[in-house]
Amino acid sequence: MILPGTGRGTASEAGGGGGVPKMHRPEVYTARKLRREMRLPEILVWQRIKGERTGLRFRKQHPIGPYVADFHCSRTRAVIEVDGKGHEHGDMLVRDDGRDAFMVENGYRILRVMAAEVLRDADGVVEGIVAFAALPLHHQPAAGGPPPRAGEEW
Repeated sequence: MILPGTGRGTASEAGGGGGVPKMHRPEVYTARKLRREMRLPEILVWQRIKGERTGLRFRKQHPIGPYVADFHCSRTRAVIEVDGKGHEHGDMLVRDDGRDAFMVENGYRILRVMAAEVLRDADGVVEGIVAFAALPLHHQPAAGGPPPRAGEEW
């Protein structure tokens, strides 16, 4: 029921009012938080790849399954991870291996770059990222090889 003169409903209404139902995907909330809290190496990469400056479209802090990729190019299914020193030790190595396995099983290619390298040469790192992301998903068949299957024509 709308209260006269307020344009607002009563609290006793079923569902508590209008709007979009609450999302139940924690990775979306995590991605939003990570977008607001990007670290310097991630910011340096993002400044150089955002938009279509590179000829590719990247998304930052993009949820993929239960994980959040630092950068993702959906056209080539490339995932870029900027890793700090914490990724070189103990539990993070195991977690990264599990994350990488999930991504590969679902058709993504992963490139990990060290944050220290980004700080040293951000432009060079971004050149490598773009080269990696631009690689085609399917390669041309060798000359004289079998013809492509239906749906795989070039």
